[in-house]
Amino acid sequence: MSLSDSIETLIRRPRTLVPALLLAGALLAACGGPQAPVPEDHYYRLKVAAPKTSPAQPHFKGTLVVQRMVADGVIAGRPIVYSEGGKELEVLEYHYHFWTEPPIMLLMDQLVSYLRAANIAETVVTAEIRSDADYSVSGKIKRLEQVRGGDPRSIVELELALLKRPDDKVIFIRNYIEEVSAGGEDVASAVKAMNAALGRIYAKFAADISK
Repeated sequence: MSLSDSIETLIRRPRTLVPALLLAGALLAACGGPQAPVPEDHYYRLKVAAPKTSPAQPHFKGTLVVQRMVADGVIAGRPIVYSEGGKELEVLEYHYHFWTEPPIMLLMDQLVSYLRAANIAETVVTAEIRSDADYSVSGKIKRLEQVRGGDPRSIVELELALLKRPDDKVIFIRNYIEEVSAGGEDVASAVKAMNAALGRIYAKFAADISK
């Protein structure tokens, strides 16, 4: 069929041509129209405030090594975890809010910094240093989450233990849990409250092992 024959055929069938043109125009408008913005990823770090006071002399002689924390399931991942008030048994993950590193690393680093500032031992290092330590601290993250709705807050629960090297004899072990009001349901407020909760736990742990 020639071009002129095709045009003539279309002209003879306007009822078919008009809907087709309208449909094509609608599709073109949809493709070229404004698109919804893609949500950006947000990353958060933990920063625990240093103790207000510290002893002049370290409590422990020698080196104390802080082991990498352990965690199970969603708590170990980088997405920030939350639950809804009244439904704390259901734990969810954010899609666009992440920790800068896995929590097992963040909490270890912050505990090292806190114990150094608290002058707990002559030397405080992470396990990556591979030092012949005299003491070690191990921990398990049980909860690290935002609670939304009603009374927005953050909950942190840790099990922390102090062991004597080289036989890893347990000197002290305790479970700590802190809830801090977030003042809002946004993630930034929740992270700020988590930092405060961690600070309380680390302060209690430092005081307990210094007795």
